[in-house]
Parts: sequence; C-alpha cells; structure tokens
Amino acid sequence: MPHYENEPKIDTSAATGDWREDLFRDGFVVVKSVLSPEKAQRYQERMFEWLETFPYGFKAEDQSTWSKEHLPEHMKGGMYHGYRVQHEKVIWDARTEPAIIEAFAKLWGTEELLVSFDGMNLTLPSTDLKPSTPWPHVDQNPNRKGMQCVQGILNLAPNGPDDGGLVVLKGSHKVNETFFKLHPETKGAGTWGSMDWHGFNEEEVNWFKKRGCEEIKVCADPGDLILWDSRQIHYNKVPSSGKVRAVMYICYTPASFATKEDREKKAGYFEERIGTTHWPHANIFLQEDKHIRLGRPDSYSRDRPAHEPEESDLVLKLAGVKAY
Repeated sequence: MPHYENEPKIDTSAATGDWREDLFRDGFVVVKSVLSPEKAQRYQERMFEWLETFPYGFKAEDQSTWSKEHLPEHMKGGMYHGYRVQHEKVIWDARTEPAIIEAFAKLWGTEELLVSFDGMNLTLPSTDLKPSTPWPHVDQNPNRKGMQCVQGILNLAPNGPDDGGLVVLKGSHKVNETFFKLHPETKGAGTWGSMDWHGFNEEEVNWFKKRGCEEIKVCADPGDLILWDSRQIHYNKVPSSGKVRAVMYICYTPASFATKEDREKKAGYFEERIGTTHWPHANIFLQEDKHIRLGRPDSYSRDRPAHEPEESDLVLKLAGVKAY
C-alpha cells in the first residue's frame, strides 16, 4: 500500500496567536470548554447506558457490577473498539458537535472534513482494575513527513494527574524524524507500512528524554478537547484515583487528503458500521472484533450498533459517503 508521502500537511511554522501554536510547539494542547460541563455529563451518562445494552448484567447505578464479568470486551482497562461501538449514535452525535468540528476546521483551514471511525474509553474504578503497563507509541509512519494527522480526545469527566488518561512525551514530535533516521525498523515494534503504528522500548524512550522530551500526564476538565500530533509518543494510563475516566477518540482531516479508493472504502465501512483507525482519510482497513471475552470466545456479538446514528447530510459527508 502507498505511504501517502506527499500528502498536504499543516505549516507548523505559522504564527496563529492561539492554541495552535501550543500544539505546534509542544506536540499537544488542551482546547478548553468545547462542550459545556452539562453536555459532557450527558454524553458520559449515555456511554453508561450503552454498557447496559449488553447481556452481562452491568447496571450503572450498581457499582457491584462495575467489574470485568459484567462488561463487554475491552482493553487497557476501558478502551472499547468492538461491537460496532464506532458507529453508536452517541459517538456520532459528539462527532457532529459544531464546536469540535470548528476546532479541527481552524487547525486544517477547511470545514470540508472527514472523521475517524474510532472508539471510546470508559474506565471504571473496580477491584479487578490493574495498573496499566506503559505502551509508548506513535501513530504516524516515519515515511510520512510533517504534521499529517492530529488525534483528538473529547474529555467527558474530571481528569487530573491520578485520574488516568493520556500520557505524552512532550516535544517528541520534533525529534521523531531524527530518531527514525538513526534507528532501523525493529522487528515486532510496529510497521513502516499502512498501519502507521510503532511502539518504543524503554531504551528508546530514554533516547527522547535525553533530548529534553518530558513525560507529562495530560489533565483536562469535562468538555475539553485534547489534541496531539500523531508523531508524538503517547500512551494510555488507567486511573489510580478511584474515579471514572470517560472519553471519545475523535479525529478529523481534510476530505481532500483522501484518495478516491480510500474514500469509497470508508463509505462502504460506514454502511456496514465497521470501525477503522485514528486516521480519517487513510489507513482505511478493517478493525475486526476479537470476540474474546474473559479469555474465552464470546457467544454474544453485534454487527450493528445498539443505537443507529442519524444519517444526516453532515454525518454522510464526514463519513465520506457524500461529497462536499
């Protein structure tokens, strides 16, 4: 598959006088209050309601059910990518929030955007929630030069230093290209191909730290939007505070970045309600459900979301089904 080496990208040397300069400099930024706290709370409640649609006995009001045996398949404490969750109405409703789209439109300089078919994270405090092992990685192939994808987290619950969430190596995006010039591809660490994922071991992370890249737990309030450069080293950390973590992974890029082939594939996946990756315009390949729960094959599965999204004009354009 092509590496999309010649994609257009953001001019990170431009002076903008706003949060974009923080993103360009640090590799991440928290855009404050894109949603009201009340609206963020309602989205979180709807995520809890989604968990109640499964036949595993989860009840939002009964914390004795906040354990693995009552939850659908997930990873890293609360990351959900199965059961067609990527196309649940609650996530599509968030993707069409005007203020979220406006932030990405400002970043890319266009309102004609595609959105990623990504999942969500609802990590619940429970006795069987184990501390997470760091899995530092980047989500951009080093053959792609410059800022070509900016990932997003819509934060829905208070998220402080101990509340779990995104950890970044501040500034690592700036030395990303140098690192990959000096380090050949490592077997098992990821891919230089179409998946755009690479994991780093401790020695490699220390290489970045020696060059001034500081490890930071990103904190945010309900309704904030966290953005980060896909070349920035990052990972997910589970809460140690006993609080809920609730987020949606939402990313947009210009529709003009997509090839005709990828746009058609994306549209087909929308019709089938299939999830893909963090990338809205590229890496359009199937993210298959593992159908393994509690270490055993799960007898329950879904090929459609519990609540279908409204196929509005905006939804169809963001999904690549309709042209702008």
